[in-house]
Amino acid sequence: MKARYWQAEDNQCVRCVLCPHTCMIENGRSGKCLIRKNIGGVLTASAYGRVASAAVDPIEKKPLYHFHPASNILSIGFNGCNMSCLFCQNWQISTRETATQEASPQRLIETALDAKSIGIAYTYNEPLTNFEFVMDCAKAFRQAGLKNVIVSNGMINPEPVRELIPFLDAANIDLKGFTEEFYQEHGGRLKTVKHTIEALFRGGVHLEVTNLLIPEKNGREEDFERMCSFLANISPEIPLHISGYFPQYKYDFPPTPNNTLTEYAKKAKKYLNFIYIGNRGDCGFTDTVCAGCGHTLIRRSGYETCCLTDKNTCPACLRKFYAVF
Repeated sequence: MKARYWQAEDNQCVRCVLCPHTCMIENGRSGKCLIRKNIGGVLTASAYGRVASAAVDPIEKKPLYHFHPASNILSIGFNGCNMSCLFCQNWQISTRETATQEASPQRLIETALDAKSIGIAYTYNEPLTNFEFVMDCAKAFRQAGLKNVIVSNGMINPEPVRELIPFLDAANIDLKGFTEEFYQEHGGRLKTVKHTIEALFRGGVHLEVTNLLIPEKNGREEDFERMCSFLANISPEIPLHISGYFPQYKYDFPPTPNNTLTEYAKKAKKYLNFIYIGNRGDCGFTDTVCAGCGHTLIRRSGYETCCLTDKNTCPACLRKFYAVF
């Protein structure tokens, strides 16, 4: 399928302008993401309608803790990514082209309805490199009365973000660190990700943020606190998920210690109302509690979720909190 967001250049080259890499792609080659390919001087979305991974997951697994808690969501991923994280947890599908299954928006809607899913999550790899298929699905799911969720690295240019926002219900953005140096090391741009986070929240998309804490690489306390301050300046209600790192792909640093996760979660609480620790079962910071009175609003054990309210108002003190039920 012909891709969008590109420009024709000389000698059958094309320039992709979907993300800030703005790859110049020669005929017969692909961009950094693997799946946007120049075929005869036309940029092609080669992964359109090709799903590399699919499952029905708890919404909490995205992770989204404040968006339709205790529900399930059809989750799909593709091949390709426009970053090159050496700690990638889904490198098997993001760094190479693998076996895929054909899918269409209508077939995915039928699958979601059969599974009693609230909608669809575009996840696992970097889904927005397959922008054309995500847009077509998002429009179809919205028309069917189902929800659209993205789990993304946020590395996308402003214009496609603006186009996508009206069809999105929720997003979790992976904020991988808070220095340009760390992002450059892994093929990204912090400035772009910050813009995406702001644009989604200002555009009315329910937003949560994940930070994978790797003490040896992105764990400087001052950078972490600057990240929390940045989010708090948008809204202190934005939930932050601090995930514990495990050795993966090309990183062999030791796992993030549990006490480090707890220490950083306490730092984050100075800025943000809702802090969670992920990838660990015994660190606390799993329940949602009212920022006003401390009343427990949602209780969690693993992916088992018990909602103690069905609206975004604390039943004890009537304080409103950031959530969609």
